[in-house]
Amino acid sequence: MWKRITLILVLVLSISLSNPGLAAAAGLKSFVDTTDGYQFLYPNGWLQVKVANGPDVVFHDLIEVSENVSVVISPVPEEKSLTELGTPTDVGYKLGKAALAPPGSGRSADLINVAQKEVDGNTYYFLEYEVKLPNLAARHNVASVAISRGKLFTFNASIPERRWKKLQPMIDEVVSSFKVY
Repeated sequence: MWKRITLILVLVLSISLSNPGLAAAAGLKSFVDTTDGYQFLYPNGWLQVKVANGPDVVFHDLIEVSENVSVVISPVPEEKSLTELGTPTDVGYKLGKAALAPPGSGRSADLINVAQKEVDGNTYYFLEYEVKLPNLAARHNVASVAISRGKLFTFNASIPERRWKKLQPMIDEVVSSFKVY
């Protein structure tokens, strides 16, 4: 019996070491919303919370509750594509002003990086911000934006700036995992 258990452990260990992507993904869970048509990975140990009149879904860390991911769904004309809304930079500035630092909020959002990627026929914009809040520590926000079936999907990850360097690889993987269909 011990030989069998040892063999299984050796197999699991060798598979995880030979496939680092699998080992990295082991700390992530999958969320799928088949009704609205999107999915993403989120860190193990994060909890889903309900927000009245807010995002479609929100997950936050159990211990550091200010670390979170969310999905906001907004209508767009059925025939509009993401590129017709503007370049990644254009959309990034609009999103920063409208959602992260609206007028009168006292917040500022600096767009520091943008990228565009095609996945399974869908265009995704990746937007990275440094957000400064009044009387609070700065935050780092990374978003993935896509359009599907007349809806604009914004997946946002928000992390305190003091933890950004440590969590960046995982958050980049989480934001890159966001898919619409």
